[in-house]
Amino acid sequence: MNISDRFARVGSREQRLLNIALLAVGVLMLVVLPIGLSLLVHARSSENQALRDAADNIADSRDQIDKAKLEKAVTVERYARPAPPLAAFLAGLASEVGIEIPESQDRQGVPHGKRYMERSTKMSLHKVGMLKFAKFMERIEQSGNPITISALNIRKRGPDPDMYDVEMTISAFDRTAAPEKPKKAAEPPANEAKP
Repeated sequence: MNISDRFARVGSREQRLLNIALLAVGVLMLVVLPIGLSLLVHARSSENQALRDAADNIADSRDQIDKAKLEKAVTVERYARPAPPLAAFLAGLASEVGIEIPESQDRQGVPHGKRYMERSTKMSLHKVGMLKFAKFMERIEQSGNPITISALNIRKRGPDPDMYDVEMTISAFDRTAAPEKPKKAAEPPANEAKP
């Protein structure tokens, strides 16, 4: 007995119900299944797009991370060796450009955070020309050491053209070793009796 014979034996009411059921299954197959599949494909494509965007962000941020690492390496390299004693170093730079330093005074070191120490020297220059002074400041900047001019006061000296009195404070920054955290001594277990 095949399906058509069985269908012919069923009553007209059951045939109508069976036709309606088959029609409903057909509609589900033709309408609901494609909609469900398209929703599934859309969800997957959204996930794929999110993964593509994340990969692009990682690639873009890799350049920023490399740049930050390079800047950090340059900073660490600059502070790798301590700055020379300021008075002698500045006297050498001044003599290279033809300036005499009549007065200089070293100041006490000041800590900056946990890792840096600032040493400074206050100096006075008398009757100095602006070109020589500019070359002196340029030599300080290009020395390759972590040295900055932290205070500067320039006064014109009387009627003399291109003669100035200069007071300046020059600071050198040294990186100190990271302070070691004290290790806690091993404590005896609480349940052991103390002698």
